[in-house]
Amino acid sequence: MTIRRVVGAIAVGASVAALSAPAAAAHGPITDAAAVKAQLDLITSTDRIPGALAEVRDRRGRSVTITSGTAELGTDRAMVDGDGRFRIASVTKPFTAVAVLQLVARQQVRLDAPVETYLPGVVRGTGEGSEIDGRDIKVRQLLQHTSGLPDYVTFANPAERDQPVEAAELVRIALSHKPDFDPGEGWKYSNTGYVLAGMIVERLTHKDIGTAVTDLVIRPAHLRNTYWPPAGERRIRGPHARNYTVDNADPAGPLVDVTEFEPSWAGASGAMVSTPSDLNRFWQKLLGGQLLPGWALAQMHTVVPAPGLGKGVEYGLGVIRLPLSCGGHIWVHGGDLAGGGVANISGQDDSGRAATVYITALTGGAGVDHMRRTMDVALCS
Repeated sequence: MTIRRVVGAIAVGASVAALSAPAAAAHGPITDAAAVKAQLDLITSTDRIPGALAEVRDRRGRSVTITSGTAELGTDRAMVDGDGRFRIASVTKPFTAVAVLQLVARQQVRLDAPVETYLPGVVRGTGEGSEIDGRDIKVRQLLQHTSGLPDYVTFANPAERDQPVEAAELVRIALSHKPDFDPGEGWKYSNTGYVLAGMIVERLTHKDIGTAVTDLVIRPAHLRNTYWPPAGERRIRGPHARNYTVDNADPAGPLVDVTEFEPSWAGASGAMVSTPSDLNRFWQKLLGGQLLPGWALAQMHTVVPAPGLGKGVEYGLGVIRLPLSCGGHIWVHGGDLAGGGVANISGQDDSGRAATVYITALTGGAGVDHMRRTMDVALCS
């Protein structure tokens, strides 16, 4: 659910699966598949990451999927394709934000109303966080990381993350710590804000956050392989690669399989499972105006500087405006699950091309850096 390592400023085998040659020739290549493949091979050959994948989809719906490595460490099992599922971590946040904005469009939520309006008595700090008060924090600030709320991920006990947890408990963890700044007086990434946004959706729809996002976003976008795993469902449904992380007790030793992950610890900030193909469709539906009315999408695109994410990077409501090395920008989000061994970045550029890149292990900063470089190459090559 962290993002700083994933976004920043973008300044055993490999395979390429693409459309038929006549279709590609009719409109030109979607991306330079060889250049993207070289980047993915770098990840799987030098970064101790078993598998990596990139999929690029153009505005006409043509796509190309490039993979490298294996789907399971120690085997020759081919890396999954663009329909292989993975935990999308903080790319869940755009889905949660769209659900909130759907309620704004229905006049059930006002972005500049206090959180207290929708969650009375819930946001009250304790101990070092006693000054935190939901009457001072706006809904917009939850979605834009300008609330000053401490990030519960920083303080949660990793040893407890194999058991289901309630969203309210995640919030309580955060509220016992000093706020990062007064509401609206700074910018700092906070998963806590999205857990609270999810609680608002639940309160107003009378549905759990997974069902609400499915009804408000996943089904309208026709995403057939995307789902919100319920608390306690630690396995990934359907075809997927295994996920790995470094053993902190033996960093140079064998990677640890962490494919099974308790999704309730990520909640509305990062619990979802999807595929590269579905994510690329999601961005094109969203930015094409099919999931939100134009004025609501404009609110989503109203950005503030996000100094923690790199030079020139700005944050809207659940989306990041990220400069590309070749000029122009991409509307994007990224994330990783430290306990889930996966990182990804996904979004759409100014021309309408969408791209998703993900890696199947967290082994240090180099792999994530190479992953976001792959995204840049996919859209600039």
